[in-house]
Amino acid sequence: MGLPIDDLLAVLPAGRVLTDPDVLAAHCRDEADLCDAGTPLAVVRPRSTAEVAATVRVAAAHRLPVVPQGARTGLTGGANAVDGALVVSLTGLNRIIEIDPDEQIAVVQPGVVNAELCRAAAKEGLAYLPDPGSFESSTIGGNVSTDAGGMCCVKYGVTGEYVLGLEVVLADGEILRCGRRTVKGVAGYDLTGLFVGSEGTLGIITEITVRLRPAPEAARTMVAVYPTVAAAGRAVSSVIAAGHVPSMLELLDRTHLRAIEAYRPQGLDTEAAAMLLIATDTHAATDLAAIADCCRSAGASELYVAEDALEAQALTSARRLAHPAMEHLAVQAFPSGRGGLVVDDVAVPRTRVADLVAGVEEISARHGVLVGVVGHAGDGNLHPVIVVDRADQSSMDSGRLVFDEIMRLGLSLGGTCTGEHGVGLLKRDWLAREIGPVGMRIHRAVKLAFDPDGIFNPGKVIALR
Repeated sequence: MGLPIDDLLAVLPAGRVLTDPDVLAAHCRDEADLCDAGTPLAVVRPRSTAEVAATVRVAAAHRLPVVPQGARTGLTGGANAVDGALVVSLTGLNRIIEIDPDEQIAVVQPGVVNAELCRAAAKEGLAYLPDPGSFESSTIGGNVSTDAGGMCCVKYGVTGEYVLGLEVVLADGEILRCGRRTVKGVAGYDLTGLFVGSEGTLGIITEITVRLRPAPEAARTMVAVYPTVAAAGRAVSSVIAAGHVPSMLELLDRTHLRAIEAYRPQGLDTEAAAMLLIATDTHAATDLAAIADCCRSAGASELYVAEDALEAQALTSARRLAHPAMEHLAVQAFPSGRGGLVVDDVAVPRTRVADLVAGVEEISARHGVLVGVVGHAGDGNLHPVIVVDRADQSSMDSGRLVFDEIMRLGLSLGGTCTGEHGVGLLKRDWLAREIGPVGMRIHRAVKLAFDPDGIFNPGKVIALR
C-alpha cells in the first residue's frame, strides 16, 4: 500500500485531487460559528459515482476520515473538516439527469443547486417545493443530508417528504441503490429515509430521485404587524386552529425588521414588535381574507395585502434578506472585531411560539447579548440569531451560553433541538439530551452497521464513544 495521495492519484483522473493550502483552507468549514474545524489532507472533486467509490475505497484502506461537502452553506458544522481527512466535494456532480413530467419526478446528482432544479421543473409546469433560505446556492445533496426545510414547509413539508430514492456509496466503496421511482412502495426497511438527514455519517449520496408537484396557483401575500410578540403568537395559533393552511407563515421580530431596513430599506415598520408574512396559493383571495380576520382578532395594528405579484415578490424578498441583514448588523456592531452570527434552529409546538420568543428575549436581556428571532412560525420552527464578536473570546463564550439556554428552553417547551438545519457538531450534545440513552444506543448501532470503522464524517451527529 502506498501513501494515500499517491493511491488517490493512481485511481482518479488528473485534477481531481487537490492539496494546495489555499484550497484546503477554503474547504475547512461551513458557515457555523462555535464549531471547531481541522485541516484536511486533500480535497477530492469527483465527477461520477465511480470516482466517489474509488475515493472511499482508498480512504477505507488507509482508515482516513471522509468528510462529504456540498456548497458549505450549513449552519451546524456538519461539513467541517477534521485534521487529516479527505474532503469529498460533490459540487462537480451537478447534472440534472432526468425530469419525467408524466411521473412527476426528477433524478439529479447531489451538486445540483436547489434553484436550478426549481427552474428546470418550472419549464415542465412542475415545482420542486422544498425551499431553504439558501436555495439559490445550497445543493440538493446538502438539502437531503440535513433534511432541509424552508418558508413553504408549513404547507408543503421538508426535503425528506420529496425524496423517493437514492444512490449511495457505502463505507467499503460499494454502491447501494435504495428507494423507488413509483408513487407508492413499501418493500423492505426504509433505507432511503435513514440516509435522509444523516449528514454524511452513513454514506455519500451520489444520485437522488425526487418527487415533483404541479406548480401551485399564484400566491396572494399579506403582512400583519403587531405591537407585541405575544399578539403575533396568538395570531399564529388562531390561523392554525381555524384549519387554514397558508403556503407561508413567517415571523420577523423587531431586531430583524430594523436590521433589514438598515441593510436594504423596504419600508418596514421598525417600531413593531413583530411582523407576520403570510401567503396562500389555493383559493388565494378567499383564504387570505379569512386569515386576515384571524390576524385582526389577535390584535394586528396594521394589515397590508400585496396588490400584485411584484409586490408579493418584494415582501418575500424582504424575508429572504433576514440573514444577510443580520450579518451586516453584526459587522456594524463590532467594527473593530469580526462580527458573526450563531444561528439557532428550534422547533416547538405552534401554540408555544410566543413562549419561545418571550423566553429568548429574557435570555438575551439577562446576558446582554443581542438576539433576533426569525423563522417559520406556521410550523413552530424559529431561528434565534445570536450576534457575537469572533475576535473576543468572552463574546463567543457568552454566545455559547445564550445558545445553550435557548436549546434548553426549546426542549422544555416540548420542542426539538433542530427543525431543519441538522445536528452537525453544534447540537450533538443536545441531540443526546433530547433522545436519551436508549435513542443514543440505537443511533450508535445504526452508525456502526453502516460505517464500522467510523470514517464517514466523524464526530458529527453522535459521538461513537
